[in-house]
Order: sequence, then C-alpha cells, then structure tokens
Amino acid sequence: MRRLIVFSSVTLDGYFSGAGGDIRWAHSGDPDPEFDAFVRQNASGGGELVFGRITYDLMAAYWPGEPARASDPVVAEAMNRLPKVVFSRTMDQAGWNGAERPHRRVPARGNARGAWTGMVDVRGNFG
Repeated sequence: MRRLIVFSSVTLDGYFSGAGGDIRWAHSGDPDPEFDAFVRQNASGGGELVFGRITYDLMAAYWPGEPARASDPVVAEAMNRLPKVVFSRTMDQAGWNGAERPHRRVPARGNARGAWTGMVDVRGNFG
C-alpha cells in the first residue's frame, strides 16, 4: 500500500494562509539549513504529487522557472519531473509537465491490496 504524506505549513494558531491567501509568512526570516535539508530529502523521495487548483497554479507558476532552478535545483528538478494530479471543479486541463486532472473520480491505478508503490505527496493549504 502507498504512503500518503501531507507537506503543508500551518501557524501555531492554526492558519494556513493570511488574508487573500498570502503565504509569505512560511518563507520569511533567516535561512534555515535544517528545513532546507528536509525539503530536499522530501523532494528526492519520488512518488506522485497531489494538488488542489490554487496550490497547483502557484507551483506551476514558480517551479518550472529559472528562479526556482537557481535557488533550489534539487527541489525544482523533482517538482518538474514527478507526476502530478490536480483536483479542481474549475480547471479544464493541467499544462505543467506530468500533470493530469481527473474527471470526477480518480482513475484506478492499482488495487486495494497495494499494487501501487511509492508515495502520494499532498501539497498545499487546506483553508
């Protein structure tokens, strides 16, 4: 059976984002080598990325670009290489490399006995 990993930032008082979806709080302050190492290790784990539309739009606008490749090439390579699934009621198609948008139901990819391998990595804010 696959592992489901949720990678999300949340404040101590339970907020995922500020007004208007602002998430700058999660990336402000001094560099954090321990957190950066965790992110690189997480990105190298393989698997499949799962997004909602808003997080997908944010990620697709950033990770394929040169600023992402320059600031964190390990994570950028993984984010662009890994297959992605986007859940949205408003998006017609997902154009980022390896992205698909299931229609109404997630397509069957194995059986209940665990034919899937790897992990499913859910990214984003749940607010």
